[in-house]
Amino acid sequence: MSGATHRFAAGAPDRLDRAIAAAVPALSRAQAQRLIAAGHVRVADTAVAHAAHTVDAGTLIEVSVPLEPQRDAPPAFAVLYEDEHTLVLDKPPGLIVHSVPGRSGPTLVDAVRAHAPEIGDIDGSDRPGVVHRLDRDTSGVLAYAKTEAAWSYLKQQWRDRETLKQYLALVAGRVDPPAGIIDAELGPDPNDPRRRAVVERGESALSEYHVREQYGDEAALLEVRIFTGRTHQIRVHLEATGHPVLGDVHYGRASELIARQALHAWRLGFRLPATDEWREFEAPSPADFAAAVALLRLRHRGVTPWLARS
Repeated sequence: MSGATHRFAAGAPDRLDRAIAAAVPALSRAQAQRLIAAGHVRVADTAVAHAAHTVDAGTLIEVSVPLEPQRDAPPAFAVLYEDEHTLVLDKPPGLIVHSVPGRSGPTLVDAVRAHAPEIGDIDGSDRPGVVHRLDRDTSGVLAYAKTEAAWSYLKQQWRDRETLKQYLALVAGRVDPPAGIIDAELGPDPNDPRRRAVVERGESALSEYHVREQYGDEAALLEVRIFTGRTHQIRVHLEATGHPVLGDVHYGRASELIARQALHAWRLGFRLPATDEWREFEAPSPADFAAAVALLRLRHRGVTPWLARS
């Protein structure tokens, strides 16, 4: 059973995928490519399986869109800022940014498309507008491009390391010294390809931390700033210092305080594409992170909540 069939004449000479996206606004270029590859597109009554196939003006094209199975509603997120070019959101924990092999379920890309359908297809990608990522179980501030121009502008800031990225992390043990810089190269763990590790001749990675609250010898609340954006950078750097993130079963161990890694992207700063103005955005700690902090404060009553300090 088909969901819909679209028949039209190409308006100008072009690639087949672009001709479909131009004629059927409901389909992105990436969606058109998938339909072509799956055999759902005919050109002049002949099946064509290559997205790069060139069609002439006036060529008749038929696109059959299968009926999609019912999908779960996209997850909700809080909007921290939005204009015509940029969306800044508070990503909830447990949500992957975009689809990856071996993982199913709703993604942040699904949620953003539901929030702003006009974003459409940027750069012919299945992950339109994605500028940077947070791990599935990391919460907090994330920037998203709504236009091609904004995507290029923001990506350049990330490449040039012109952004401010600050996190809150709950880690195991007493952290001494209470402030420091971790400058250690990262790469695949030679003993486990699923992990990252501090290695020789890896990618440069620089993190700076300082203790905001120390809970006896049990744990500490850190503020961490990263100057590079390597995969799992904070988690690996803190594990290497002997203070893994609480609840991080990949680089530490499970915690009765929190059911996921206690890592929150607290503050993000960058220049807005619309105005070139420098802005900084903050996301409040989610409920599970805040509850873990509250319990640690109860256990160690001498701790002064750092957020209340001047």
